[in-house]
Amino acid sequence: MPFRTVEDAAKALLPGNAATWTTRRDASIVIKKKLIRPLETFPNSMSKPSKSIALFGATGTAGRGTARALRDAGHSVTAYGRSDPKITGVAFIPTDLDSVTLPAHDAVASCIASRTGAPADAWRIDHDANLAILNAAKRAGIPHFILLSAICVQKPLLAFQHAKLAFEDALKSSGLTYSIVRPTAFFKSLSGQLDRLKRGKPYLMFGDGALTACKPISDDDLGRFIASCLDLPKHQNAVLPIGGPGPALTPHQMGQALFQALDLPPKYRAVSPRVIATIAGGLALAGRLSPKMAAKADLARIGHYYATESMLHWDAAQNRYDADATPEFGSDTLFDHYRALAAGEAIQDRGDHAVF
Repeated sequence: MPFRTVEDAAKALLPGNAATWTTRRDASIVIKKKLIRPLETFPNSMSKPSKSIALFGATGTAGRGTARALRDAGHSVTAYGRSDPKITGVAFIPTDLDSVTLPAHDAVASCIASRTGAPADAWRIDHDANLAILNAAKRAGIPHFILLSAICVQKPLLAFQHAKLAFEDALKSSGLTYSIVRPTAFFKSLSGQLDRLKRGKPYLMFGDGALTACKPISDDDLGRFIASCLDLPKHQNAVLPIGGPGPALTPHQMGQALFQALDLPPKYRAVSPRVIATIAGGLALAGRLSPKMAAKADLARIGHYYATESMLHWDAAQNRYDADATPEFGSDTLFDHYRALAAGEAIQDRGDHAVF
């Protein structure tokens, strides 16, 4: 239920119910230093008509979280793609992303993304496939397009970032109402070393483990934020960077939390980012003769980017990342996720998204 009294807000502070929304501090109720989102930020499916949503990328973890959030908000969700996500209450229509045809819907949400970020894959999926979805939406008269992008495009150095930005530009100029959601790091991207630590190996980190930071967001919180774009005017015709509940976390802090969750003594191994930069350079030279080596060089460059760049708001004027300016949303924390994984209460298919 929405909060109508301070007492209602206080009750919501019980573990698992608190939510943060840092961009609304002036209009929020602050109790015991936890922030409650104001009444207007809670879409109420009971008082608003259900909408019909075409969802692409529902087989990925972020897409599944979005499907659940849309369904739970009372909307009619149809997943389009090559594989059935098999989510209760979500219909599925097999669709080839190279030639998309859509019936009328109230909105389209695209959570598709290239698996590796390599140039050919990125332009084929992050740009071309999304463009095919956009053109299909325009033909069907669908008025609203919600795009799951990434916060790292604000400082583009890699092919997949340029591909995402090129589609963002196409969406902005399409004439459709757009909501471009740029999340920070996902939980699945930051959980790759748990099994490694279980085997007694050290936690790997670049430099001192404090070179970068992020505000991780869970799939469910991200899904709820995406769903809010249907009803909140401030989330429409807008680019929306978003993180989970703060504070910003460094890799070293994540390592500490993993060891604590596993009840193991901490053991770290520091790796210089120059190592991966040197590897990328060597692979790039070999890539002049071998496409296979060129592809590996691309992946090494991606690894170096994430080893040296934070997933936070980039302040171009100050030439720095700004954790305080990175918006927060939701209540799920990465450390709770670690504890659930360590206890066997949660499982996670990280796919191609395991990074240090």
